[in-house]
Amino acid sequence: MSNLETRPDEQVCAPGSAVGGVELLEARDVPLGGPRAMTVRRTIPQRQRSLIGAWCFCDHYGPDDVSSSAGMQVPPHPHIGLQTVSWLFAGEILHRDSVGSWQTVLPGELNLMTAGHGISHSEESPATSAGRPRPPTLHGVQLWTVLPLAVKDSAPSFEHHADLPVVVHDGARVQVFLGTLRVADEELVSPARTYTPLVGAQIDLEAGASVVLDVDPVFEHGLLVDDGDARLETDAVPPGALAYTAPGRARLTVAAGESPVRAVLLGGEPFAEDVVMWWNFVGRTHEEIVRARADWAAQLTDLDDGGTDFEPGAGERRFGRVDGYAGGPLRAPALPEVRLRPRRRPGS
Repeated sequence: MSNLETRPDEQVCAPGSAVGGVELLEARDVPLGGPRAMTVRRTIPQRQRSLIGAWCFCDHYGPDDVSSSAGMQVPPHPHIGLQTVSWLFAGEILHRDSVGSWQTVLPGELNLMTAGHGISHSEESPATSAGRPRPPTLHGVQLWTVLPLAVKDSAPSFEHHADLPVVVHDGARVQVFLGTLRVADEELVSPARTYTPLVGAQIDLEAGASVVLDVDPVFEHGLLVDDGDARLETDAVPPGALAYTAPGRARLTVAAGESPVRAVLLGGEPFAEDVVMWWNFVGRTHEEIVRARADWAAQLTDLDDGGTDFEPGAGERRFGRVDGYAGGPLRAPALPEVRLRPRRRPGS
């Protein structure tokens, strides 16, 4: 999904300081594309904490009634330096991109796009699903991970995984969509390709149930609660919030109170590189972001009626061309007037 903010800030993302217990990160509402557009609840990045491992972006949306609306409509737009992770609780999204992918994703399935040096894509609620009206509800999360310096300019690619590992045990269901997680003496390993040590998993608990997760003590973790009466360790986590734990724990306990819980676990080895993020671009310097914006602008042309289209030959340019979406590509917003430098780590 694009960050459709019309005036996005340039974010300097760096590991935050460690905390002793569970740190609660509240979400903020962000209207994508304006006050009448789809609103998401964003927990990272924020001033308090901008990264959890390589996870640099977490938008939580829905449940939205899309039975009588256009649903999600995100026109073609560019990315660099990241992976996009599309994960649904309900509904259906159709993905198209400039490397030729055309793939629907459903709940329990993973769409994983690696931007590398540059890619463009669109996402939309399809008009029909298998010849029937599309599902009436759209609900899920859109996540990004930072690509490390060694591969951030690699060739773009796309993966879809419909068969992901899952375990059901004592009222708990855990499905891993990225990385590796050990639950109830079973090691769940996602087949999706990652470039840093990390984990992503959906956790569903019946009322009164709990699950013990055997986690990598090197990792920091965040638990995003979608719904229900949830606790991480001994701390209550309200729906929409993300609970953070620093490295050093070999086990995490997630429990449900009087109502069932659905949550997403994000974790990873603390990301040590300097990162600058603006709009849909993740880089290392302000100049890299400026260059990516200019390269995208060079692929677009204004139409006489005020719309936007791809320039002839755009398919051979940095971000390629997305075909099949009923509308033109997004024009990038104006860059901020302030030039930011990545925050330096102690001793660097």
